[in-house]
Amino acid sequence: MTVAVQMDFAGGTLEQYDEICGKMGLTPKGPGPAGAISHFATTTDAGLRVVDVWETKEQFEKFAQDQIGPFSQEVGISPPTMQFFDVHNYFTPGG
Repeated sequence: MTVAVQMDFAGGTLEQYDEICGKMGLTPKGPGPAGAISHFATTTDAGLRVVDVWETKEQFEKFAQDQIGPFSQEVGISPPTMQFFDVHNYFTPGG
């Protein structure tokens, strides 16, 4: 089932986020990892918020374990608070 995940990184910055993306080999507005449908990052009063939509929760969890967790730790961001949402519908890029 398609799932959305909201990750809130208390005290996280956009600079740390950009560093993590670089470690993952991801570029702004470029393709995401296999299984990812959409992604955005923003700041909040508390730090950094990342919201993803994935084909399955299992794909997200593997990516989080293999990449998000280790790279976040490398740049000094604490583990995020996460919320998961079952996705009823989503849109693909217009053409």
